[in-house]
Amino acid sequence: MRNGIRLIAGLGNPDERHLQTRHNAGFWFADAVARKHGVEFSRKLAFKAEVTDFLHEGEKIWLLKPLTYMNKIGASLRSFAHYYDIPVKKMLVVHDEIDLPNGTARLKWAGGHGGHNGLRSTFAHLGPEFLRLRLGVGHPGCKDDVTGYVLEKPGSQEHAAINRAIDDAIAVLDDLFNGDTQAAMKRLHTGQ
Repeated sequence: MRNGIRLIAGLGNPDERHLQTRHNAGFWFADAVARKHGVEFSRKLAFKAEVTDFLHEGEKIWLLKPLTYMNKIGASLRSFAHYYDIPVKKMLVVHDEIDLPNGTARLKWAGGHGGHNGLRSTFAHLGPEFLRLRLGVGHPGCKDDVTGYVLEKPGSQEHAAINRAIDDAIAVLDDLFNGDTQAAMKRLHTGQ
């Protein structure tokens, strides 16, 4: 697993009023992975994050949920990755994506931040050379409505579709842990 993912960082906002909003899809993913592996998060104030880990084929995989707001997330990721000597290329950053239809999950290497404050902060601290899992939450239709839209709770059908996308993405994690990003992308993007 030398070339595989060692850190999954879910992006979100930490306070109670944001937990069920579209912008917290990254947190939802991290929580789902933790449930699957029977582990629980604990607060690590040194990293301004909730952290847990599990083993995959004898290798430690870290899960991280920064407790800063989106525009400061990069500092938390950088300090954690530096402390545990995790190269940026072995990170999977999971975030909501308005430019994908609701309930879609796509892997992407590097690229731009598309106005996403969590990605903008991560780029500022770590650069853009990391793998991303984009969880589609749909677009409100008007650029001026984006901020309010991502900070709202999705409807029950929308949320169910996002949860299905999370399940689909979790199903390809073993490929990512084993360093086979192409296989993971093929399975996730084509359903094969």
